[in-house]
Amino acid sequence: QVQLVESGGGLVQPGGSLRLSCAATGGRAMSTLAMGWFRQTPGKEREFVAAIHRSGVNTPYGDSVKGRFTMSRDNYKDSVFLQMNNLKPEDTALYYCAARYSAIATMRSGDYDYWGQGTQVTVSS
Repeated sequence: QVQLVESGGGLVQPGGSLRLSCAATGGRAMSTLAMGWFRQTPGKEREFVAAIHRSGVNTPYGDSVKGRFTMSRDNYKDSVFLQMNNLKPEDTALYYCAARYSAIATMRSGDYDYWGQGTQVTVSS
């Protein structure tokens, strides 16, 4: 069993930055997991943002965040991070961290085994 806890969300002005964190606890170390970030707004499907293989190599980013967001991991801290720069109002969403029992991360939410509760990001002036 893996528990994921996101943090770092909040209210930021357009053009600003935030860094989200996701800490993993439970019976399996994060070093054994592939990880992903997704986001969701009311009435819409969950959207892929970023993912990282167990090796530390990133998958391609979601089209809407390319060049602005960076995902990284620190297995010693059992944590993954999402650095978000040049934020836009359309980035407003509930951001979820997800874990997959695999070496390979994917862009499909259905492939992930565990999810956090989410952290709210609001971009507004």
